[in-house]
Amino acid sequence: MSKNIDLNWHEKIAKDCFNKTWELLEKKDRTHEEDNEMIHTVHTSRYHWGIMVANKLGTPVNLQRGEWQIARVHTVLKRKEPALYHANICLEITKEHNIRDFDLAFAYEAIARASALAGKLEDYKSYLNLAKEAGEKIKIKEDRVYFFEELNGGNWFVKK
Repeated sequence: MSKNIDLNWHEKIAKDCFNKTWELLEKKDRTHEEDNEMIHTVHTSRYHWGIMVANKLGTPVNLQRGEWQIARVHTVLKRKEPALYHANICLEITKEHNIRDFDLAFAYEAIARASALAGKLEDYKSYLNLAKEAGEKIKIKEDRVYFFEELNGGNWFVKK
């Protein structure tokens, strides 16, 4: 019984931290302290999803989305190395588990955006094209529209 209670707690923390990270990402004029909080919440969420997956109560998609969110946070904060590192892990999980559709498009977007930040222009162009191609194949129209809104928004650190 205590294992289920612990796992329920891990799931709650994973979700709460994921949502708090989104709240902070969307906040205009974050303080330095909030930037640090965002780094902590995003890594905490991913850690707790890892526990859920290890116990067969989460899926690889939880890990993939966690890595995507970590890459996004570090990209927004202009932290090149961790942004690229986590974007690549996101894509590795995506490929390893044959994750498609919406999540595949976002995996490519993460590497494209992190590559642009790092000044890796060839990688940026290549992954941006892959993101667009994958985005066009997203089956649910609302998800496809959302993806392209995200793809066309935010700072790309290069002239498109």
